[in-house]
Amino acid sequence: MHTRRIFIKNSLGSLAALTIGGEAFSMACTTPRKKTLGVALVGLGYYSTDLLAPALQLTRHCRLAGIVTGTPAKAKRWQEQYRIPEKNTYNYQSFDDIANNPDIDVVYVVLPPSMHAEYVIRAANAGKHVWCEKPMALTAAECRSMIDACKKNGVKLSIGYRMQHEPNTQRIIQFGKDKTYGAITQVSARAGYFDSRTDHWKQKKEMGGGSMYDMGVYPLNAARYTTGEEPIAVTARQSTTRPDIYKEVDETMQFTLEFPGGATAECETSFGKSMNSLYVTCAKGWYKLEPFQAYSGIEGITSDGKLLNAVIPNEQAKQMDEDALAILQNTPVLVPGEEGLKDIKVVEAIYRSVKENGRVLIGE
Repeated sequence: MHTRRIFIKNSLGSLAALTIGGEAFSMACTTPRKKTLGVALVGLGYYSTDLLAPALQLTRHCRLAGIVTGTPAKAKRWQEQYRIPEKNTYNYQSFDDIANNPDIDVVYVVLPPSMHAEYVIRAANAGKHVWCEKPMALTAAECRSMIDACKKNGVKLSIGYRMQHEPNTQRIIQFGKDKTYGAITQVSARAGYFDSRTDHWKQKKEMGGGSMYDMGVYPLNAARYTTGEEPIAVTARQSTTRPDIYKEVDETMQFTLEFPGGATAECETSFGKSMNSLYVTCAKGWYKLEPFQAYSGIEGITSDGKLLNAVIPNEQAKQMDEDALAILQNTPVLVPGEEGLKDIKVVEAIYRSVKENGRVLIGE
């Protein structure tokens, strides 16, 4: 079973036994609840059903208030399970009516990537703050249109890079900023799983499928946040072991990023094999996380024996609570739309490199 599903069985009953981490979870039992934000989930697939909706039962600053789905039977099940009123239940045709619903403060877009731009823009035009799952969109142009729509409507846009909210990840980001182990010379980042499905949207180009869009943004984003720099060039290689299934999109992508400070990043992503590691080599040591992206259990070690093993109750809950606090306190979100745009610019360059079979400069 691949890493996207391995860690979803955290029970609510074991919550008290976990180490509470992060501002969003401090004094959870003693601090009176503040105003909470109503969140509507758009798209009720696996990630919403198995991860976001349960996580919203653990949050302190936001709550599950509404749903958007094209499947009436699914809507009925969610209404019964989460006590969602009919007035907070929408389909894709009635979605724009959400503008008139004061129960909904935030729209969380959890759809195939090809639909992200449309629904982020529609949510922004409805006057709602927007959280959007990764990858942000299919093109840099779409990302810019999403950012512009949110700015025009005075709402916040955050991209669902939950790892940037995760404490062990934040610690290695700080290592890079402080040069704790000297200048970074090389990064190795790999994320993948074996996907046995033969007919899924992730295998369809028009819907934003392919390993690079889905899992590839993990090593790409990790290379960027680890070095603290933006890559200037990339060389990529695409391959498949199942060409009968992966006719339209990449099953496996390997790419080498070059950074202005001299560091390089060897990255790989795949739907054909399982891998989950981040290793950072520096002038005076190294550190690693393995796994570096999972729904729980992020852990690692440094060359001088420091353990990177902070535990939080739920990654998605921490991400959503911190994004909700940014809205409530009118402070910058941790992962704004501009961060998603930077990744998609590199993704476009990766596909150009594959097409041209060579090194590609990453432009503005």
